Amino acid sequence: MSTKPATPEEYVALVKQAIDELEDIVEAVGFDIDEVDGSPMYIDVLLKELRTIRAAMADGSYQFGRHDLPMMRIVKQYTEKELPCIRLFYLINQTHREGLGVQGS
Repeated sequence: MSTKPATPEEYVALVKQAIDELEDIVEAVGFDIDEVDGSPMYIDVLLKELRTIRAAMADGSYQFGRHDLPMMRIVKQYTEKELPCIRLFYLINQTHREGLGVQGS
């Protein structure tokens, strides 16, 4: 998905996709420590923050905002080489700040 989600369901799916990607990285690191550069500690923090967002979405307490999500303080320190799913984080953050996209023209 390269454009902002247009529905709450698409936004939830985007967050779920990011969680899945991070879980894949954790699994890969478990098999080969050289698979991901650096310490996977930041992955655990990102997973925790994404799961918190997802829980807020599920219980209806999630709110869009004007500021970056807290996880972006970590994401901005890495590159796509170090965090292959980094574009998902930027898209999630953009959606958080700007709201859902509008379908159609």
